[in-house]
Amino acid sequence: MKFYIEKESKNSSARAGKIILPHGEVATPAFMPVGTQGTVKTLSPKELNEIDVQIITANLYHLYLRPGIEIIEKAGGINEFIAFYKPVLTDSGGFQIASLSPLVNIKEDGVEFKSHIDGSLHFFSPQEVVLYQERIKSDIVMCLDICLPYPVEYNEAKKAVEKTTAWAKKSKEIKSQETNLFGIIQGATYLELRKKATEELLTIGFDGYAIGGLFLGESPKLAYEIVALCTSLIPKKEVRYVMGCGYPEDILECVKLGVDLFDCVLPTRNGRTGTAFTSQGRVIIKNAKYEKDFSPLDPECDCYTCKNFTRAYLRHLFVAEEILGPRLLTYHNIFFFIKLMKKIREAILNDHFEEFYANFTQRYNRNLT
Repeated sequence: MKFYIEKESKNSSARAGKIILPHGEVATPAFMPVGTQGTVKTLSPKELNEIDVQIITANLYHLYLRPGIEIIEKAGGINEFIAFYKPVLTDSGGFQIASLSPLVNIKEDGVEFKSHIDGSLHFFSPQEVVLYQERIKSDIVMCLDICLPYPVEYNEAKKAVEKTTAWAKKSKEIKSQETNLFGIIQGATYLELRKKATEELLTIGFDGYAIGGLFLGESPKLAYEIVALCTSLIPKKEVRYVMGCGYPEDILECVKLGVDLFDCVLPTRNGRTGTAFTSQGRVIIKNAKYEKDFSPLDPECDCYTCKNFTRAYLRHLFVAEEILGPRLLTYHNIFFFIKLMKKIREAILNDHFEEFYANFTQRYNRNLT
């Protein structure tokens, strides 16, 4: 992996760069749609390419349970298996183990858990997690971490950081030379623990650094404070990735703080349930006021959905429970996020990021309509 910065904002920490990976280039800042089980829900790889998605994320926990590492390996790797021939980042599944498994037993050498599918018992060591991701040829591999819910007591967060750091060291020791391995900074909402975790991971040395365990219910102000602390400690030359950050306003704030990569299920999950992200804010398309609204979903968007269908028709699809409704809204939402990142990047490259930031925050309605 290679990463270089093309331009830095004059009045903030925002930067535009390029990440060179085995399956292609990623222009940053970038948003990575979530393809948990090897698919971005409701969209085909052809549609992802139409939208100009550069990189997606998948999840080792889910892929390990179904269809299994061996099957993906025999297919030639994750790209061949899912027919998406651009970079794929795989998360280790620490968050999913904690949130989905009916039984979780965190040990010194890894995590024992029960499958949420059939209740079968499994064990992940930090070393196995790296080797599994290498076997399926992930472009970016994530260390096994302990992601705690919000809120959590200090002592529990401290123990989680200690284990996550110890596992990160083991992950680094086992990885092959070609593997692009990212360490994950945990520490819940405690600045002291976040600082400790960041410094220790920097000492071990990784190809990039992710900030995990945020945007889980804590205040945006606190989340931004934690991101600011971590990015101030991570050297400029390193890739910075905030995991699970998905609202446009949060992404923009984190870009301002020097973050390069983002991922979240929000655009796909919200699209499937009838909420669209637009240039003016979020729209709940099932609301009665759109029954006779024959305007585009977003008049400033030139995606397939907005160019061809009205709000009235989209509402009809959801009310009638037609599968096309979730597909069209998800298509729009992913398009909106990818285009937003392009606009942010262009603003940084052209020295008007602060102007773009001010205009966006003034016009964008955080509330649902």
